[in-house]
Amino acid sequence: MSFLELAKKRYSVRNFNNQQIPEKTLQYILECGRVALTGVNYQPQHVLVIRSKEGLAKMEKATTFYNAQTVLLICTEPEKAWTRKYDGFNIADIDATIVTDHMLHAATEQGVSSLWICRFRPEVVKEEFHIPDNYRPVNILALGYTDEEPKSPNRHDEEGLRKPLSETVTYETF
Repeated sequence: MSFLELAKKRYSVRNFNNQQIPEKTLQYILECGRVALTGVNYQPQHVLVIRSKEGLAKMEKATTFYNAQTVLLICTEPEKAWTRKYDGFNIADIDATIVTDHMLHAATEQGVSSLWICRFRPEVVKEEFHIPDNYRPVNILALGYTDEEPKSPNRHDEEGLRKPLSETVTYETF
């Protein structure tokens, strides 16, 4: 499957069943995140894997994850990330997001459904999971399986949900 086919296949699931992801599959997904590119290869990310009933109950205090049986909390340590010298822009959140994206597409490749969650209460996850002050929670990735029919890979074009390239890309000047 080409990357374009994989990207079109992936969709946000909001109805996970109770099936747990096999450990081997989870390790593959995590490894794909581990090898994701980061600025200057500083790797400021930390992925917290939440699978226990107790951990999932804690996560429910911070967000809705639709019965996913595995939830990944992707954090970053901004002080360990690369910063652009010209304007001081720190890319820690970008690095964490690239890691999240790699894991999301790896999950899709493995037949695991996913939901990328940014709508969560960071102060709650920091407290519930004892995240050190020097780390910032950036993304949550809910993973699991669903009983719903897969969405059409062409849904964005069929439903007019995606802007054409001519509206999002220019050449040589903005």
